[in-house]
Amino acid sequence: MSSFGEITSAEGDIAQARQRPAAPPLAVVPEASRTVSSIPAERRAAIRLAAGLALLALAWVGAYVALHPLADVLTYDLLRLSGDSHLGSAVNFFLYDTPKVLLLLTAVVFLVGLVRTFFTAEGARRALGGRREGIGNVAAAGLGIVTPFCSCSAVPLFIGFVEAGVPLGVTFSFLVAAPMVNEVAVVLLFGLFGWRVALLYITLGLAIAIASGWVIGRLRMERYVESFVYEMAVGQLDSEGRLSWVDRVGRARQAVREIVGRVWPFVVVGIAVGAGIHGYVPEDFLADVMGKGAWWSVPAAVIVGVPMYSNAAGIIPVVEALMDKGAALGTALAFMMSVIALSLPEMIILRRVLKWRLIAVFIGVIATGIVFVGYVFNLVL
Repeated sequence: MSSFGEITSAEGDIAQARQRPAAPPLAVVPEASRTVSSIPAERRAAIRLAAGLALLALAWVGAYVALHPLADVLTYDLLRLSGDSHLGSAVNFFLYDTPKVLLLLTAVVFLVGLVRTFFTAEGARRALGGRREGIGNVAAAGLGIVTPFCSCSAVPLFIGFVEAGVPLGVTFSFLVAAPMVNEVAVVLLFGLFGWRVALLYITLGLAIAIASGWVIGRLRMERYVESFVYEMAVGQLDSEGRLSWVDRVGRARQAVREIVGRVWPFVVVGIAVGAGIHGYVPEDFLADVMGKGAWWSVPAAVIVGVPMYSNAAGIIPVVEALMDKGAALGTALAFMMSVIALSLPEMIILRRVLKWRLIAVFIGVIATGIVFVGYVFNLVL
């Protein structure tokens, strides 16, 4: 009896177990849940990022549109300055241009910082390695616009290009294009003077970079490079893995903090100088000195600009003020390009790898190209 009862009880337990739903394997549940839950989290992060950027863009546009009326209210209503006075004109120029240039600068640095996460100096070095002159000069000038470059990176870039077998002339096309066709200058010129001026600036700036590198390559001046450069073996300058959009935006924000934080004093000083010119310098004076009729004004502007040190954000407000007072566009831009492309600190840093004769040729070739650009602008516009 006991055996039969046990068997009956066991069969009952089996029947009840069959009626209960089977539990999923424990090893599968956590893995499946982790895979499913990770996808919505990534999508939520992407949506939050896109929404945040859209709100910032709307706030930027709203602030930019409100600048002019706000500057007028502050100048003429709050400070009670007359629009016909020199002081009122200068103050209004300063109050309007300072936030305008800073807003434009912030936007372009962020966008360029985002784009530059797809490009590296090491990538440029690999792309130019083994390139011949001609097509190499064109490729180097194009890469010079989008790859990270500043005076402090001139020496490692130069050594890296030489070590990779890049011809000297091709290397100089890169070194000229990087500071000359400055993305900040392009955006500010577009915002202040329109697309025609910005496009002509890009075209002629690239032409100078290509032609300058080609001329230096034809002169066969490799012997004026310091000998230790050819003896060094340089590893990768930098390398980037695949970045998420969150990482790319983070790096763009970091670029804004670093670059805008570094150059804003130049912006304020440049706009203050421009405001003084705008408010107090007589129009006839600048029209005579820097107008189209003064043929000598373009080379004189280049000579004055070469020893100066500034950047596009700081010098373009001065260019705007000069033009408002009657200076010719080509003359003003020749001054700006000489300040940006031939900065004294960069020349001093390059002296570590170049002999003075090659630096002098470098300056002379670029200065000649800038003078040519100034005359072209004065003739065309």
